[in-house]
Amino acid sequence: MDSNPVQIGGYQNHVHILCLLSRKHSQAELIQKVKQGSSKWMKSMSTKYRNFYWQDGYGIFSASPMRIDKVNTYIKNQAKHHKNLSFKDELKMFLNKYQIEYDERYLWD
Repeated sequence: MDSNPVQIGGYQNHVHILCLLSRKHSQAELIQKVKQGSSKWMKSMSTKYRNFYWQDGYGIFSASPMRIDKVNTYIKNQAKHHKNLSFKDELKMFLNKYQIEYDERYLWD
């Protein structure tokens, strides 16, 4: 979808995608296609994944071009990073740090 990936990675219950966003497609459209394609792929790997699904929501954040290397390294080191801090705690810290309003009832499904 014309959004060239820079780094893709994750850990246990989440995925990070660092990419250069297309000017032709919306963010919601990109996420929908990624979820749809990866879900189909996952289910084709084994019958044990037949009930795999993504949560309805997602988070999307911009990164300054000057911080691309730092974000890239962060994504590469997810397993190490989340030994000390859960994804849920990290996301809440991030949202609070940048004063992004949220209702925790709708963060997880």
